[in-house]
Amino acid sequence: MKIGIVSDSHDNIPSLCAAIADAKHRGAEAILHCGDIVAPSTLGKAQQYGLPLHVIHGNNNGDLYALSKLSHAQNSKIFYYGQDASFTLNKKRIFIVHYPHYARAMAITGDYDLVCCGHNHYISVKNIINIKGTETIICNPGTVGGIGAPATYLFGDLESMTFKFQQEIKKGEFYERKINAGIEKKGR
Repeated sequence: MKIGIVSDSHDNIPSLCAAIADAKHRGAEAILHCGDIVAPSTLGKAQQYGLPLHVIHGNNNGDLYALSKLSHAQNSKIFYYGQDASFTLNKKRIFIVHYPHYARAMAITGDYDLVCCGHNHYISVKNIINIKGTETIICNPGTVGGIGAPATYLFGDLESMTFKFQQEIKKGEFYERKINAGIEKKGR
């Protein structure tokens, strides 16, 4: 199963929609949004692509009541969880939270295969050796809204557990870029 991972859209509807369209074109079957959507209307526009949107809020919140209401509307593709989310896709245990320090703590538990976060607008993919002695991947897709950094997102494959860095090079067009990934041992 292929997924798109976005964060920190900050009401940049054109960039968010371009990233979702690009991910869908590449074969994504779901989108994970790691927070800082701001206005619920931003996600309303993103539903046009017909992909399930797994969403949490961040520290720049808009109307959370309206966001919850939008997710409960008939035929909504939005799955809104609140501050964080724990769910399974393609037999992979996934946790989403906005803050990187919280993501690292959840990855270390070994309860998840993939932990996604946002907040710092810095794109990264790390393999963490957790307390169970297995690996957990932590992904931060950067900022799809292009706030203080180029607009980016991650395109992932849950079968192979590989993630590719996508950057907006030209308005509305994303291209794959290289990203360094490494293994971090517990206690570091």
